[in-house]
Amino acid sequence: MPQITVDYSAPLDRRGFALALHPIVVETAGARLAACVTSFREVEETVSGDGTGAGALVHVDIALFAGRSPEAKARLSAAVLDLLPGYLKETEGVTLSAEVRDLDPSYAKR
Repeated sequence: MPQITVDYSAPLDRRGFALALHPIVVETAGARLAACVTSFREVEETVSGDGTGAGALVHVDIALFAGRSPEAKARLSAAVLDLLPGYLKETEGVTLSAEVRDLDPSYAKR
């Protein structure tokens, strides 16, 4: 059950990005396409460093059941960062980041 959360303050084609990301998660992490769920959270304001920069960002968090190697997680993070610019209206000054991590064993779904 890949739980994908995207925090963003830059203009982003959310649906297009999610639909392009899901097959990459399937291929890279061995997930099922039907199990991929992506939620988006628009960030109203960001403050970076001393506050003089624009601070636009897109951060993608992918939580998976345990069992993927650190190398597989790193490949998925890199693939996310390669994919993102194609779904942004503007990339200049936008910080892109991604994290692939294990779901906590307490994770439950109904």
